[in-house]
Formats: sequence, structure tokens, C-alpha cells
Amino acid sequence: RIYAPEDFGLLTLFVSISSVIVIFTTAEYHNAIVLPKEQKHSVAMVHWCLIQLSVVVVLTLISVFFSRHIALLFNVPSLSRYYWLMPFMVLANSGWNILNYWYIYRGNYTRISGYQLSQSILSAGSKLGFGYGGILQGGLVYSVVLSPIVSLITSLLRAGKDSLRPLRRLVGHDIREVLSEYRNFPIYSLPRSLVNMIAGQLPILLLTPIFGVRYVGWWSMAIMLGFTPISVIAKSMYQVMYQYTTDRVNHRLAIYPYFRRFTWLVLALGIPMLSVLCYFMPELTRIVLGAGWEETGVYLRWMLPWVLCNLLTGSIGFLADIFFKQKIGLGFEILTSALRTAGVVVGVMCHDFKLSIIGYSMGTAVAVAAQYIWLISLTRKYDATLTSATDA
Repeated sequence: RIYAPEDFGLLTLFVSISSVIVIFTTAEYHNAIVLPKEQKHSVAMVHWCLIQLSVVVVLTLISVFFSRHIALLFNVPSLSRYYWLMPFMVLANSGWNILNYWYIYRGNYTRISGYQLSQSILSAGSKLGFGYGGILQGGLVYSVVLSPIVSLITSLLRAGKDSLRPLRRLVGHDIREVLSEYRNFPIYSLPRSLVNMIAGQLPILLLTPIFGVRYVGWWSMAIMLGFTPISVIAKSMYQVMYQYTTDRVNHRLAIYPYFRRFTWLVLALGIPMLSVLCYFMPELTRIVLGAGWEETGVYLRWMLPWVLCNLLTGSIGFLADIFFKQKIGLGFEILTSALRTAGVVVGVMCHDFKLSIIGYSMGTAVAVAAQYIWLISLTRKYDATLTSATDA
């Protein structure tokens, strides 16, 4: 109610650009921090991620000198006034990715929850503060940069010596060893994440120059309402299930029954709830956000199947890394990108923003559902190997 759709459109474009840059900061090596059995190898992975992050932040800082050209590329001149914040955004988000996986490895879930809670409070509070203070156009951008920086610094200060002491020792040969052992991450996981990220940001990066930030603002609000609660739930389950599954695989224990129960639980709760929301969505967005936001509710209706599939797949995406199936995972990301791109292109050719969003959402739902079926099949195959070994 404080900010206009154009303000959310600018915010979404800024976040989309930073999200693409963040992928290169660790080349997906941060996902491997959890996997080593020996702590020294996990420490080495953290050090390598920090080295890569430093290089990318410097390059992003250099790109600030070309902010006007970047803004003109997206036909959003106001972007140039806030692009100087991009290096801070990249540093804060990627820095937390690294620290987050180190916390998962150490089992410090309290620290993770503390970061998420503080960031949510800071983000909401600063958006309200800037809004009521009259800083409307850049208020959302300032908030989205400020909150992760403060939360990251706070988490580091509260981590304690026990959590961070192992990271003080840098050993070069350990880094070389883990880079070789986990080379599949930059070879397959990095292209997979890059393809997924670009495809995920496609409506913003492609449609902003064509339809303008107002339409993108409606779309970004739909994404925020649809995926903010889902991403919090999925990320929490991902972190717990990642370590749980890794421990069981390391000890050669069965995992498929656990994932089967998870699937039925999510479907039993999610389908009825989303079905009810589908009917009332446009009216709910008008009540919550005010007049002029009904279009957001229309987009959300078409996104609900994707939301449900994303909750399922987003919670167990780590299985491709645990079983070193990143190459096949890359194939699924390419499939997702192809279906998303086709949906968006159809809408662009018809000059219909809504049609682009419908095609994008339905294509994503189909691809993500197929990926979930494949991930579950990995757990069944793994359990089958345990049975075969027992019989032998």
C-alpha cells in the first residue's frame, strides 16, 4: 500500500541482476561444504569459496562505472542511481550462502534460524521506515541491501569462537584436494544453476524492456506473495533433510520411506489449501494490497501448481549433489529453461504479458514435477542397492 508497482518492478530488476552475479561467486562449491567427512576438507571448501567471492565482488565493483549503460540496456534509467549498491548486495548474499552451509555442516541450526528471523524483521521494518519517510523509489532497494548486510554481520558476531575457530587455519593442499574431489559442482552444478537462474529471472530481464516496470511490479508482487512463505518452509526443510540424508547415506541406511512420507504429507496439506486460495486470489490481493493490485491475484492463480511443485522439489534438490548426479540435474534445468522460454516467447509474440506469465508458470510446473519424480527415483535406487548388498 505504500509503494507503487513501478517501485516493486525496479526492486525486482535489481535483485534479478544480483542473483545472476551471485551464482559465479562460489561456482556452486558452497553446496559441497556439507559433504566431506573430515572437517579440514569442509574448511578448505569454505576458504576457496571466500577467495572466489572476493574476485567477483571486485569485478562487480568495476561494473559500477558502467551503471548508466546497464540501466539503458533494460530501459530503466532509474536503475543507474542505485546500481552502486550491487557489490554490497552480492557480498552479503553470497557471504551468507557460504556461512549458511558451514552452519549446516556444524549443525548450528539456531544460527540459521536467527539469521532468517533477523533478516525478515529488518527487511520489513526498513521497507516500512523508508516508505513512511518518503523514500519511495529507492526505499525497497535500500532495504533489500541493508537487511542481509546487518544480519550477516550480526550472525558472525554472535557465532562464537567454537563455530569460527576451525576456519582460521588455511592449508593449500587441502584446497587442491577438495577442488579435485568436488569438481562436478563447477562442471555441472554451475551451468545447471546458471540456466535455472537465468530462466527464473527471464520474465524480469526480458519483459521489463518490452512492457515496463509496472507490469513487472505486478508480477514481482505475485512472486513475493506466492514464494516467500514457500521458500522459507522449503529452505528450512532442505537444510534439515540435507544433513539427515547425508548422515544416513554415509552410514548406508535406507532413505526412501522418509521421502515417501514427506511427499504424501505435502500433497495432503497443500492441494486442499491451494485449491481454496485459487478461487479467492484476485479478491484477496485487492483486500490486502489495495485497489489496482487485482492483476497480481490473476497471476497468482496460474502460479499455484508451480508453487506446490516447487515446495516438493525445492526441499529435496540436494539429492542430485549427494548422489553426484549433477549432469542429469543440468538436463532438467535445460528442460525447465526451454519450457519457460517458450511460454514467455509466445506471450511476447502476442504482445500479451498475462499470456507470457501463464506459459512461464505452466511450463515450470511441468518441468519441476518431472524433476521431483526423478529425485525420488534416486532414493529408491539407493535403497535397492542396500537390499542387494544385504541379500549378498
